[in-house]
Amino acid sequence: MLKRFSKYVFQSVASMMGQSVYILADTFFISVSSGADGLAVLNLILPVFGMMFAIGSMIGIGSATRYGINRAKGEEADHYFTQSLSWAILFSVPFMLVGIFFPDKFLALLGADAGLIELGRTYLRIILIFAPFFMCNYSVTAFARNDYATSTVMAGSLAGSAFNIVFDYIFIFPVGLGFSGAALATAFCPIVTMLVCSRHYLSKKCNIGFKWKKLSVRHLISCCQLGVSAFVGEISSAVITFIFNMLILGLTGSTGVAAYGVVANLSLVGMAIMNGMAQGVQPLISESFGKGAFDDVKKLLHWGLTCVVAIEIIMVALVWSFTDPFISVFNSENNQLLLEYAHVGLRLYFLGFLFAGVNIVLVAYFSATANARPAIIGSLLRGVVAIGICAIVLSRIFGMNGVWLSFLTSEVITLIMVLILARHKESRKTNAYV
Repeated sequence: MLKRFSKYVFQSVASMMGQSVYILADTFFISVSSGADGLAVLNLILPVFGMMFAIGSMIGIGSATRYGINRAKGEEADHYFTQSLSWAILFSVPFMLVGIFFPDKFLALLGADAGLIELGRTYLRIILIFAPFFMCNYSVTAFARNDYATSTVMAGSLAGSAFNIVFDYIFIFPVGLGFSGAALATAFCPIVTMLVCSRHYLSKKCNIGFKWKKLSVRHLISCCQLGVSAFVGEISSAVITFIFNMLILGLTGSTGVAAYGVVANLSLVGMAIMNGMAQGVQPLISESFGKGAFDDVKKLLHWGLTCVVAIEIIMVALVWSFTDPFISVFNSENNQLLLEYAHVGLRLYFLGFLFAGVNIVLVAYFSATANARPAIIGSLLRGVVAIGICAIVLSRIFGMNGVWLSFLTSEVITLIMVLILARHKESRKTNAYV
């Protein structure tokens, strides 16, 4: 079982890191072609990615988790995949409509001024029109992962990332599309990933059914309950970015937002690793839980927590050791003020990852064992409530340093709350372990 755990975790982390390159590659090439203004616009648009990814992951990962549990129990689950894709497409429609008719107003709502709106209008329009692909990608990859095709999912994610990197350069520079070219390269990434994953769905190894049933809201809610942790894991980036953008605009202006763009994009890689750990262990926990193998559930949780703590320490050590080299990659104009803001911000912000990974794995564990209540409470606390309150309060006391430290503070609060929930759960002698 340890060998299987290692394989799943490694491949899931690689897949999630591949997905994070969607935006990281944009950040680098846009910093070269558009400078600080380009970074500021991209950071203002990041919450849009967060919203799309959050809804897509809640539907896709939640449905795949419920599918894995029910299949392990021997129950009928052949309609879960088609339901998941159908709901993802329906929920993508509002994003498409906003992209077609209201990109300017939406950018203004996100805090962009006239100049930034002009620069980012077409980028946002393209991204929103391609919303169905971004959102369906979660269903395609999550079900393949729960059908033990983790190698194919990893290959798909890496192929999408490679496409993004190559065509970011081609569209922005040789073709001369600039900011819009970065959007096109990013928009085609999930399509490439899904095409690679389709190899599994068309193969004889595929155990996923394609049975059609009338769309059921009750079914959707049942699945989404187990996808809330994934939803908050993604939406937290959108919420954090939006709140931070508003606070930083008031404290330091667009240069501070550009500095936060560097911090936010590097944190995407860290968050991808943490989410990859959680998504790697989730199918195994769901399977063991569905079979009633609670000793295996306990082992898997222990291994997951041990690995994530080790990765947290290594990640923070790397950021503190190579702070300025990381920042310089995205600071093509050698903006000294941006460097000063980002240097302090990157170091203080990444301290939060010492606790974030543990929180993410624990919340994923609750979801994988069909224990929705602590998963929802822990997810909402770390992704929305605690981070929002901490950012507002600490920024008024410590200024920019308070903004950077709010991530660490909120994760500590969340960990304390999750441990209280876990202890309470154990004391009631339920059928899960912490």
